[in-house]
Amino acid sequence: MKKLDWKKVSYIIGIVLFIVGTLDPLEGSVLIVLGSVLMTIVANRKNDRHKKWFLLNAILITVGVIFLFYLSSLGGFGGTSNLSWWWGLLILPYPVGWLLQVILLLLRAFGKK
Repeated sequence: MKKLDWKKVSYIIGIVLFIVGTLDPLEGSVLIVLGSVLMTIVANRKNDRHKKWFLLNAILITVGVIFLFYLSSLGGFGGTSNLSWWWGLLILPYPVGWLLQVILLLLRAFGKK
């Protein structure tokens, strides 16, 4: 019987959390953060060559989601809110990190080994 590789299982769980969270990027943002952090931990444990990219993406996503929740607790921005639309720039790391993570996962899936 083959021994279960916890790193591989954790990496797959991270990808699944990331994809499930992407189905609803606002409500699933917590799942996206958890998935990206889990993939980063596994990449660091395996000493993966992309570990710095995973870390950068996880930091960007986490910072963007923190500001997303913070601005939401203040009542949002723009429109009838007291905060201008410029406050929305604080959320920008979230979609940038998400896009970079998707690109990284696609490169790893379809790129040369």
